[in-house]
Amino acid sequence: MLNFNGNLQKADTFYLSYSNRSIAYGDALYETIIVTSSKIHFLEAHYFRLMASMRMLRMKIPLYFTLEYFEEQILTTVKANILDTRVAVKLTVFRDSEGGILPVSNTIKFYITVKNSKTSLPESDFEVDLFKDFYKSQDQLSTLLTSAQPLQITASIFANENNFDSCLLLNTSKNVIEAINANIFLVNADKCIVTPPLSDGCRNGIIRKKIIEIVKKSADLKLEERSISPFEIQKAEELFLTSAIIGIQSVTKYRKKVFLKEMASHLRNQLENLI
Repeated sequence: MLNFNGNLQKADTFYLSYSNRSIAYGDALYETIIVTSSKIHFLEAHYFRLMASMRMLRMKIPLYFTLEYFEEQILTTVKANILDTRVAVKLTVFRDSEGGILPVSNTIKFYITVKNSKTSLPESDFEVDLFKDFYKSQDQLSTLLTSAQPLQITASIFANENNFDSCLLLNTSKNVIEAINANIFLVNADKCIVTPPLSDGCRNGIIRKKIIEIVKKSADLKLEERSISPFEIQKAEELFLTSAIIGIQSVTKYRKKVFLKEMASHLRNQLENLI
């Protein structure tokens, strides 16, 4: 079962017309949210990111799009499906309008899909490499989660063809900004934790934000938000990825470099305490 604009219906009866703007122009935003045992992880952060993203794309936000409304719709959809205790919820909002590049109206609709979700496997091998065929722009639009993601799709195919678990993406300044579907953090020998700034074009991740908050509150840890060159990756002690789905995933190998996992493990425990 899925939820289309507040109504539950069978997944095999749901379809969007070929002329729908989310299909024709990628005119849609989404949030991926984890629910465990009817508890929605970081709902407020997801909600406010979605509202800010809709405003940026000049979508007219319906008055009933409240935090409480989406909480009810998410939990109703999860309960309508027979799933495990950990569920990945995808909430997609789109401009439901005719027109070409210029939409005729700003009418907004949404749909919610759910599926089982496994936690990350911090002890497993996880290898990455650089994806250098295309680059991500350095602007605010690049920080949004939209349905138009040709760079990430192409990079995921490249990773699969070469037996990598993910790839590191570059911006137009040739700095490393994120993985295919996650933010990145590296840990230097002096235990300084570094992550790219949003101004470099990386996704505005919810877990990224939470890790930054944790590190800033810790007296014995130091955080830097700055650009990361590809050469710096091989000098790092640790490299880990973050997203709502995986939480924190340690990277074990980048080319000939093998990474440690201690800081990622420590921060994973701190993140679990927040949840």
